[in-house]
Amino acid sequence: MFRGFIFDLDGTVYLSDRLIPGADRVIYRIREMDRKVVFLSNKPLQTREDYAAKLTRLGIPTKPEEVINSTLVMTRYLQKEAPGAKLFVIGEAPFIEELRRDGFGIVEEPSEIDYVVVAFDRTFDYRKLNIAYQAIKKGAHFVATNPDRTCPVEGGEIPDCAGMIAAIEAVTQKKVEVIVGKPSPIMIQTALETMGLAPQECILIGDRVETDIKMGKEAGIATGIVLTGVTDEETLKRYKHSELQPDFVFSSIAEVENLLIG
Repeated sequence: MFRGFIFDLDGTVYLSDRLIPGADRVIYRIREMDRKVVFLSNKPLQTREDYAAKLTRLGIPTKPEEVINSTLVMTRYLQKEAPGAKLFVIGEAPFIEELRRDGFGIVEEPSEIDYVVVAFDRTFDYRKLNIAYQAIKKGAHFVATNPDRTCPVEGGEIPDCAGMIAAIEAVTQKKVEVIVGKPSPIMIQTALETMGLAPQECILIGDRVETDIKMGKEAGIATGIVLTGVTDEETLKRYKHSELQPDFVFSSIAEVENLLIG
């Protein structure tokens, strides 16, 4: 029996503002059995407090400390690698404000920029692309929150951070140096430290093979895929008998309850 459950959010626990049926019951059962739960998100569009409030509103009471998003992981990475660095951030207001709140200077003058930090940004435009280009030409580091090509939403998918990364790589001819979100070991290590558990005591459940499952496999954690997000049965066939084949396949999070029986 697993002592720790690590859940992806978008496509696994909810889609947009709709809770996936059974998610609340499963999380309740896990907690009732005195197991630990944390939630992961590569999206830096909201603060941890916002994610916790959303989960609570949808019927899963959650504390901010139980949420690990790419903002938290990026902040910890930069605090370790470049405390006090001046950043140019391609991202939305909540992400920028959290970085500012944690002591980083946010600037737009290319000659002052130490790091270009790229995140999922629905306001990405030519002005931001040009500032990033000029800063990286002058020697700024280039890091990003997550590698996701798309983000699952109710009714389909929308472009994610990979689009912003690709645009900057194309014009600068520089590859992104570090991506801190899934499947980065930086993120899974943060989750394990939060729960105080070893990899073999946990299971990671998500909807995306190339991020969720890859990260779990590389960390030595059991993995489960749900078919309510970006991965369907046809896509899953490509990974059969590969190193990325999930340990468990669930039609939805509701079936995770089967792991709690017996």
